[in-house]
Amino acid sequence: MTVTVVPTDPTLLRKRFDAELAAFLDRQGPGRSDAVPGAVHAVLHRFVLAGGKRLRPLFCYWGWRGFGGPDGEPIVAAAAALELFHAFALIHDDILDGSDRRRGRPTVHRHFADLHARSSWRGDPEAYGRDAALLCGDLCAAWSQQMFHGCGLGAERLRRGYAVFALMRAEVIAGEYLDLVSAVGDGSVAAALTVIRMKTARYTVTRPLQIGAALAGAGPAAVDALAEFGDPLGDAFQLRDDLLGVFGDPTVTGKSIVDDLREGKPTVLIALTRAAAGPEGSARLRAHFGNPALDAAGAAELREVIEATGARGQVERMIRVRAAQARAALDRQPLAEPARSALAALAARVVYRRH
Repeated sequence: MTVTVVPTDPTLLRKRFDAELAAFLDRQGPGRSDAVPGAVHAVLHRFVLAGGKRLRPLFCYWGWRGFGGPDGEPIVAAAAALELFHAFALIHDDILDGSDRRRGRPTVHRHFADLHARSSWRGDPEAYGRDAALLCGDLCAAWSQQMFHGCGLGAERLRRGYAVFALMRAEVIAGEYLDLVSAVGDGSVAAALTVIRMKTARYTVTRPLQIGAALAGAGPAAVDALAEFGDPLGDAFQLRDDLLGVFGDPTVTGKSIVDDLREGKPTVLIALTRAAAGPEGSARLRAHFGNPALDAAGAAELREVIEATGARGQVERMIRVRAAQARAALDRQPLAEPARSALAALAARVVYRRH
C-alpha cells in the first residue's frame, strides 16, 4: 500500500494556493466574451499574486484538515478563494487610508491615478484612480465567491462553509465602518480593540478557520469553539501589524512607517499613548498625529512620544497575553494531527513576525 504524506510546510501550501489563484485568474483574462478589460486584469493579476502571507487560506486549510477533511485540490481552491476576498479588503482599505504603497508596490488606486496622469486624460487623476480601484475591489469580491463555489466540493459542504463566509464578509464591512467612526470618536482603547476584532482579527484567523471546519462537516458547537483560539490570535496579529506600521522596517514590510501616523489611524498603540502622555507629549500628538503634511522628522517625534509613554511596551505585553490565550485554547480543541501542530506553528509565525 502506498501512503501519501502531505507536507505541512506553509511555503509549499502557499505555492499550491498561488497555482490555484493563477489558474483562476487566467480563466478570467482576455479572450472571453465576458472578460474584464486587459488593464484591469493585469493589475489584479499582479496585485493578487505579488507577495502576501496567505494566512487566510492557511487557516482555512488547517481548519478543514483538523476535522478530518482530506488533502486535495477542492479544499486548496476553496481556501485560495479567501485570498481574493482579502484582495478586495486591501484595495478598499488602501483607498480609505490614502495609502500609496502595498507590498512594496503602488496601491491599486495609486497605479490608476498615475496611469491617468501619464496618459494626460481628461478629468481628475485622483478621482479616476479611486473609482477604478473601487471597481477592482468589487470585482475581487465577486471572483472570491465564484472561485469558492466552483472549487469542486459538494453542495452541502459549500452551503455550510458559505454561511460562515457570508458572516465574515458582513463583519469586515462593518469593521471598516467602525474604523471610520473611531477616527472621529473618542479614540479609546476599547473602541480600537473593537475595530481590531471586527475588521481584522476574525477575518484573518477565526472565520477562515471556521470556514474550513464547516466545510469538513464540523458541528456548530465545534465551529463556534474555534473562536476561543482564533479571536485572541487575530487580535495579536493586528496589534503586531500596528506596531510594524510605526516601528517596522519598510524594506521588509513593504509599507511606509509614516502613513498610519499621517492618516491619524486610531490604533490601540495611539490610544494608549494618548492616555499616558503628559502635557508636552499631548501637544506633540496634536501637532503631528493625523497631519496630512507629516514628514519623517515629525513621525520620528511621534515615535519618541510613543516610546516615552510606554505604549509600545504595553502593546507588546498585550500581544504576549493574547498569544498565550490562543495557545491554551488550541490545546483544548478536538483537532486531528497534523492540523494541531501546523496551527501551533502558524500561530507563532503570526505573532512574532517582522512583516
